[in-house]
Amino acid sequence: MNMNMNTSMDVNANGRACKMNAILQVIMMMVTLQLHLQPAVAFAPVSTAALMQRCHHKQHQQPQRLAQLASSVIEAPATVESSEVLRVDCMPEPLPETLKNDYYFLRHGQSTANVAGIISSARSLAYSTKHGLTGLGYEQGMSSANPLLEMMRSNRKESRTDIVFVTSPFARAKQTAEACQGEMRRLLESSDTTELEYTIQEEIEYDDRLMERYFGRLDGEALYTYAYVWPMDRVDVTHTAFDVESVAAVCTRFREFVMSMEAEKEDAIIVMASHADVCQISQLYAANVENVGEFSSYRFANGEVRKMALTDELLPEPSPLEAPKRGTVLYTEMVAAADAVEENEE
Repeated sequence: MNMNMNTSMDVNANGRACKMNAILQVIMMMVTLQLHLQPAVAFAPVSTAALMQRCHHKQHQQPQRLAQLASSVIEAPATVESSEVLRVDCMPEPLPETLKNDYYFLRHGQSTANVAGIISSARSLAYSTKHGLTGLGYEQGMSSANPLLEMMRSNRKESRTDIVFVTSPFARAKQTAEACQGEMRRLLESSDTTELEYTIQEEIEYDDRLMERYFGRLDGEALYTYAYVWPMDRVDVTHTAFDVESVAAVCTRFREFVMSMEAEKEDAIIVMASHADVCQISQLYAANVENVGEFSSYRFANGEVRKMALTDELLPEPSPLEAPKRGTVLYTEMVAAADAVEENEE
C-alpha cells in the first residue's frame, strides 16, 4: 500500500515538473516574441545582485530545451566544440572600486561580415584574416583616434601617459586597432601642443578574452537573428539558448582580462579593440548596473570609442530596439518559433 502511494506521488510530482517546464518554455519564447512586438511590455528581469545570490542554484534544463527547440528553427550547425566556450551559472563579482589603469572601449570598424549582413563569431576566425575591415571600416578605425585622444586628455592623470592597444584576435578588431594606433601616432607627432605627452606602445597585444561573443547555432546567420537572443538576455543573463555564450560568461572573461591588466601594468591607458556585444556587455558590467542584460539598449557604432567607467554616469541614454513590423522575416520566424513551442507541448 505504501509502495503504491509513493509510486503515485512520484508520478504526480514528475507530471507537475514536466508541466511546469513546458509552461516556462512557452513563457520564455513568448517573452522573446512580445519584447519585439511590444517594446514597452512589462517583465521582471533577474537583477545581477539576485543572480549572484542564487549563483550555485541555477537550473539548466530550460536553456538546454530552448537550444533543442532552436535547432528546429535555425539548422546551422555549431562551429566549435562547446568546451571552447565558457559556460557559467552566475555573474562574476564586480570590478574593484579603484583601478590602477584607465580603460577605453573601441568597437571595430565596418567589416565584410557587416556588409554581408551575417553574424561572425566562430572561434576559427581568431588569428585569421577572414571578415576583416572594408575601406570604410579602416577609415572609421583611423577616425576613432581623434575622439579617443580628446577623451584621454579630458580624463588625464599626469602619471598615466603610456598607451597600450589590446585587441581581440579577430581580423576586424586587429585591423581597427592598427588603424587607430597609426593615426593616433600621426596626430601626436604633428601636434604643436605643449600638453601632456603620450607614449604609444609599439606592439599591439592580443587577448582572447576580448574576442566576439559566440552565437552558437546563429553563427553565420542573418544579423536580424540577434533579436532571437537579446530579449532573453534581458530576462536571464546566464541563458545559453541557441548555444550562445551567455552574458554572464562574457562578463566573467572580461573581468579576468581587466584583473590581469591590473596585475601586469600600472598607470597605463589601455585601449580595448573589441566587438559590439562585448563592448556593450562589458561597459554595463563595469558600471555595476542592476541588469547587465539591458546592454542592447546601449549599442556601439562601428569605430565608436567610450571610456570605461565604474559607475553609470558616463553611459549614453538607452535606445531600446525597435519592434519588427508585420510581414518581415523576423516577425514571421518569431511567431513560428512561439507556435512551435505550443504545438510541441500539446
